[in-house]
Amino acid sequence: MNKRLYYTGEVARMAGVTVRTVRFYDREGLLSPSAHSEKGYRLYTDEDVLQLQKILALKYLGFSLDEIKCCLQIAPYELGEWLLLQKIMLREKRMQLDSILQAIEKTEQMLRAGAGDWHTLLHIIQMMQQEQAGDWRRKYLDEWQVKRLEELSRTHYTEAQRQKLAEWGKDFGEEEQKQASLRWERIGGELRRMVREGIAPESPEAQQLVAEWLDLMQGFTHGDPDIIESLKRMHTDIKQMSPEQRPFQLPYEGEEEAFLYRALALYEQRR
Repeated sequence: MNKRLYYTGEVARMAGVTVRTVRFYDREGLLSPSAHSEKGYRLYTDEDVLQLQKILALKYLGFSLDEIKCCLQIAPYELGEWLLLQKIMLREKRMQLDSILQAIEKTEQMLRAGAGDWHTLLHIIQMMQQEQAGDWRRKYLDEWQVKRLEELSRTHYTEAQRQKLAEWGKDFGEEEQKQASLRWERIGGELRRMVREGIAPESPEAQQLVAEWLDLMQGFTHGDPDIIESLKRMHTDIKQMSPEQRPFQLPYEGEEEAFLYRALALYEQRR
């Protein structure tokens, strides 16, 4: 069956963009026409229209042209990692813009009081930057989430355990948190994919994923058996909460969690 073909103008109207936009993506190598008419006009298929919709969606999410090219070539579960990274970057950008607005508002107040100048603005900016650098958690969690995590920590960990965790976390800064978050999200995405595709828990890729999971756990617990047990109890309690009550979204649950534990048991047997 012959595929339906569309001229550039038709594709532009279907996507809600200009003809110039469609031609621009063609020049950038993102949206090449599937055919040309006898007179040399570009012709596009339904698949090309879908490709254009993907491009526009990624552009709306703030991806650069080079990043869009990469995203269009990867599998859906890998796209999740790109979206997570973009979300983290946009959150940081939003916080940066909020800080700028706060600095402007504080300086305006000083100017109205007749006590502000360029030195005042610079001082306010420096003070805000120092304050933000003091607690990286607030770059990734809102105030309610921080409080809920602190409550759960007091409930599930002893004072001695909290002191250990605080000591271990002294060198765990913003970049380490970002990388750990990405790794946990990737593990969750991989677990969902493996369950969806029916991959066996004893397969090499499942066992490799278990090794990465254990490495992340080791980084947090340092192998301390009491802290591991406390962490398990807290994880169980969070699972029993409604989504609105949880301080954060668990990276895996249900079938994915059962798959992980089966793979973990096999990993330990082989060790």
